[in-house]
Amino acid sequence: MNGLSTINIELTSRCNKACWCCGRRKMEKQHPELCDWGDMEFALVQRIADQLPDSVVVQLHWNGETLLYPQLGDALRLFDRNIRCLNTNAKLLLERADDIIGNLETITISVIEKDPEGQAQYEIVRAFLEKKGNEKPHMVYRLLGEVEEPERWQALPGICARRILHAPEGSFKYKKEPTVPEIGICLDLLHHFAIDRYGNVSPCVRYDPHGMARLGNLNNGNSLHDLWNCKRRRAMIRDHIQNRRDKWGLCKTCEFWGVPKS
Repeated sequence: MNGLSTINIELTSRCNKACWCCGRRKMEKQHPELCDWGDMEFALVQRIADQLPDSVVVQLHWNGETLLYPQLGDALRLFDRNIRCLNTNAKLLLERADDIIGNLETITISVIEKDPEGQAQYEIVRAFLEKKGNEKPHMVYRLLGEVEEPERWQALPGICARRILHAPEGSFKYKKEPTVPEIGICLDLLHHFAIDRYGNVSPCVRYDPHGMARLGNLNNGNSLHDLWNCKRRRAMIRDHIQNRRDKWGLCKTCEFWGVPKS
């Protein structure tokens, strides 16, 4: 799997917060039949871990709140040869502290603008920092949009990563123009994989309720190696090289090129 640098694994699609900027709200309203939120089977998590090369960045999140996954500690330990990361809203940070501390390289706290739970989130993170002391994980605070009092997050141990917001229903209508890489090819397509809780594999984590970008499913006899080198992915790369993103339904409407922007 030459070129693979990062993989997202959706341990759970369940969530315990109703963020106004999340695409889940649109799915729940317009496509309730697609909203069978739940957890990835642990046997599938094990199979994924067995297939991954060492040192790949493993981001244990996608559409759900990872700290809701019942076997979180066991799942994290499966990827101890990799660089383990996850995003969280932090609501369960203290309850799952024993699963997290010393068992994860980086944890990212998603801080959103206009969040009525912002103060409670900040206090939970401060308490977690006191509990973990100098042990890992390294802390990242992802400030999404115009967060109130960003300086208080900047004062905490760790780093702040500012991110611009886009439309909840997809990767477009960004508040600032996204960055296009100099090679003119989406970096996610070249270096990234994403696996939802059912085992469906895609090249990215863009909002894709109908699976337009899916490459296959790991429960149908496919391996990660097979899907990384499959004809469909090769065709996508070829068309991107020829500046024909428009030939692929999801890519046609997407304004993101795999380069996060503050």
